[in-house]
Amino acid sequence: MKTPRPPWLLVLAVLALHLLLAHEVQRIADGWVHDGPPPMPARMQVAFVRELALQEPTPAPASPPVPPPPAAPPTPPVTPPRPQAEDGTPAVAAQAASAPQTPPGPVPSASEPAEAAASAPQTAPPVAQAASAPAGEEPGAEWPLSTRLSYELRGNYRGPVYGQAQVEWLRRGSDYQVNLDVSVGPSFAPLITRRMSSQGQVTPDGITPQRYDEETRFIVGDTRRSTVFFLGAEVQLAQGVREPLPRAAQDSASQFVQLTWLFRTGRELLEPGRVVTFPVVLPRRQYAEWPYEIVDNESVETAMGWVPAWHLRPRATASSGDLTAEVWLAPGLQFLPVRLIIRQDAETYVDLMLKGLPEQAAPESASSTPRRSSP
Repeated sequence: MKTPRPPWLLVLAVLALHLLLAHEVQRIADGWVHDGPPPMPARMQVAFVRELALQEPTPAPASPPVPPPPAAPPTPPVTPPRPQAEDGTPAVAAQAASAPQTPPGPVPSASEPAEAAASAPQTAPPVAQAASAPAGEEPGAEWPLSTRLSYELRGNYRGPVYGQAQVEWLRRGSDYQVNLDVSVGPSFAPLITRRMSSQGQVTPDGITPQRYDEETRFIVGDTRRSTVFFLGAEVQLAQGVREPLPRAAQDSASQFVQLTWLFRTGRELLEPGRVVTFPVVLPRRQYAEWPYEIVDNESVETAMGWVPAWHLRPRATASSGDLTAEVWLAPGLQFLPVRLIIRQDAETYVDLMLKGLPEQAAPESASSTPRRSSP
């Protein structure tokens, strides 16, 4: 005769089954069927050893120098055929035609203030106008050294808010990581913190993200997480949906470094009214075109004094809940952002103002390569 099993065993089994089903339903709702959201990537470890000095922006030249015509040789030498571009145009001519043209402008005299010198359209400093690193070689001076920028935060979220923020651009060879940390409230007990992290590769075509993470913590309530994976020709959004990925697409954090690189290398000119466009991938949707309009050259009042900067404003119409950002890039600080205004809507925004000179690593500083994860 079999001994009947206690009824509480059956109750426990049914309860365990319900808990398991509830857990699976929650994972499906979050878009992660097989695994939960991966942990935030480990930060690169970098020692910041010096402050970046504010430099006077380089004004545009009054007119390009005209070289004297070469003396004609007595007998024309036999020259090999000139290399051709794909469309049959000589390569030198094609390169000259595609090079960005700098409009002429007056050169300020030494007696004029620095603000007058900064009012002319800016070109990249000579050290930043080097060509991109060839494929397979380590990037050079066109990319800033690992840099940390600290900001004061003011804004509005159901009333005035205050806090602090920090942006880190970290690089070892062709590996990069961008971290944007925002904290609302006192630093010892913040009410809300948000970390935005981008990591991937720097290439001759600019920033190439491989992964983007976003984490928001509240002093009361749950932590919100989302991760985007860049998978070659596809992108996997936070909800697990895969879509075709346009070329040169940026994420919410990498876009600011891409802008710095475009202006630092002279690939884009800083002229009022000019529009710079590239694709942007946000956690739950992507935009094939995300245009930034160059508003004007403005001086921004910071803790270090007035800093000349170029004001860029997004012209894209974002969907509900998506963040947009205005940015002020300072040519005298390697085109790094001295001010950022990040908006969710007309009543919810944060205004970040640089509160000290950027900190940078030494050229020989080494940082650990971030761990890469895959979905």
